[in-house]
Amino acid sequence: MSSAACLVPDRADAFEIFGKKFFESESVNDVAVVDPLSYSVTLEVTGDDPDGELRSKLETASQLVREADRPVSGSIGLIQRANGDFEQLIAALYENARYAGEVRILLDGRRLADLPPDANLEGSGPVPVRIVVDPGKQFRFGDVSIRDVDGRAYAADEQGLTSGQLAKSTVILDAEKALVQDLEKSGHPFAEVSGRDIVADHARGVLDVSLTLEAGPIAPFGQTAVDGSESVNSDFIARMAGVKQGEQYDPAALAAAEKRLRALEVFSSVTVRGSESLSADGSVPVQITVAERKHRYLGAGATYSSTDGGGLEAYWGHRNLFGQAEKLRIEGSVSSLGTTAQAKDLTWRGAALFEKPGVLGPASKFTSKLEVEQENPDAYRRFSVQASAGVSYELTPEQTVSAGLDVEYAKLTDSFNVDLETITVAVPLEYVRDTRDSKLNPTTGTRLALLVEPTYEINAGAAFVKLRAEASAYRALDTEKRFVLAGRVAAGSIYGANLASVPANRRFYSGGGGSVRGYGYQDIGPVSAAGIPTGGLSMLETSAELRIGVTDTIGIVPFIDAGLVSPNTGFSGSDFKVGAGVGLRYATPFGPLRIDVAVPLNKGPLDPDYGIYAGIGQAF
Repeated sequence: MSSAACLVPDRADAFEIFGKKFFESESVNDVAVVDPLSYSVTLEVTGDDPDGELRSKLETASQLVREADRPVSGSIGLIQRANGDFEQLIAALYENARYAGEVRILLDGRRLADLPPDANLEGSGPVPVRIVVDPGKQFRFGDVSIRDVDGRAYAADEQGLTSGQLAKSTVILDAEKALVQDLEKSGHPFAEVSGRDIVADHARGVLDVSLTLEAGPIAPFGQTAVDGSESVNSDFIARMAGVKQGEQYDPAALAAAEKRLRALEVFSSVTVRGSESLSADGSVPVQITVAERKHRYLGAGATYSSTDGGGLEAYWGHRNLFGQAEKLRIEGSVSSLGTTAQAKDLTWRGAALFEKPGVLGPASKFTSKLEVEQENPDAYRRFSVQASAGVSYELTPEQTVSAGLDVEYAKLTDSFNVDLETITVAVPLEYVRDTRDSKLNPTTGTRLALLVEPTYEINAGAAFVKLRAEASAYRALDTEKRFVLAGRVAAGSIYGANLASVPANRRFYSGGGGSVRGYGYQDIGPVSAAGIPTGGLSMLETSAELRIGVTDTIGIVPFIDAGLVSPNTGFSGSDFKVGAGVGLRYATPFGPLRIDVAVPLNKGPLDPDYGIYAGIGQAF
């Protein structure tokens, strides 16, 4: 099942749920237009534009065209909008390597250049606006020279400034940006393009470019200052930024510091910048500016599955318990609602979670949990008390390793045992590599998670190792990311003990909204003579989705899932179960609301005819 929806109050007198705010005073965001004046607009391209690509770019650049349905504030408002358009249209021509183009804007038949600032354009109807663009020919790069103030030459081809190629202005700007960034990465905090000589030869249709770079001094980082902190300790903020005094200036270190501070979740805004001038000792002081968010929060949410019933969740949390971004969260949940009338058959959970960042340096985090849970899926009945603690460490912005200790007391009833008491000690070791562009709704990137969990069950003396790997990938099929192909594969095995010796809740299961949709929760795999799922020693799952953005907020997701659970470690003895369906997504600030409908494609006698799953977030 996916995680529940949440509500988080940003003010003491307001709260928000599913994107809707309640008990909040209304504010007027739309500013009324004084003396509104309407207009109609046409845009003509008189030169060569066979595929209409240039016209489309000009229409995108033109505010007159984009906002034709929005009145301006009188004649002066229309003249101001037209003047802004002239500059934007010229820039669009330059971006298309057209430096001999001409733009004419006529308001009520009069040339914009000839109109006085106080011209009166008001009449009986919308003012006719005509934009005429003669783009002229496209220019190509001619002679290109890049040197620094000391005369050192740079290879222009490496920056895309190649003689004979289309001389788009964006190529020049991108080259300048890349040159400055390379110098900054080499420790020059004040690198700049100090000279730019660009000559358009209209007769030959070429653009000669000469750039002069000024690197400036190489400098180290200086002292770090913090501004804006209130209840979060400023020394802690500087330490967590991790910008070390004396190390050579590197803009990547500033970007990493800003990302790390944002991840603390105690600030509504964070900026980390180097000073615009050197200090007396020749270093670059670092300035951190933060704005704290409210540290206490509460939330509630719900999930639903037609095969497993409904669920409710509530939680309270504090983001800055002792002044150094320590997090405490108290949460409780109940599920299987609607599937049973007996309290003893419900699934419920209560937990207290504590987190402290920076225990082994800025890239580290300590986490701990105390949890009491009653669980009653089809495969087993379980009551447990569990305590765990661990440390995670960020190797790079994309890679994290973690290690922990997990101790659990449980009373279990399953296909092999009745009221079996277990005391289990596990040491989970995990590696995660995550390059997704968004954790809530990724459109590009990959995620890989590898788990090794040595485990010992004290009462029975059973020792085993649980291995699990999961990988997902996301690829947008178009530039607007309206079509995203998503795929997931997961596999796992348990070595060292037979099936009955492994506590029921630590075996592998599959089926339900988070794995193979169309089937009941944990219902895929081997079953006992009574038809009760036993779980398995190995598991294999795969999923594929095509996420289609119908509008900015509505999406349709056709999908197919498959999975098997085997009673042994060799993935044998069981067949794949396959489910397919379609889902509806509604985008919210805290992730997409999800409703999936799926059917089993190779339905067994114990499988449902269909499954409906609702929750927050994508399926994977």
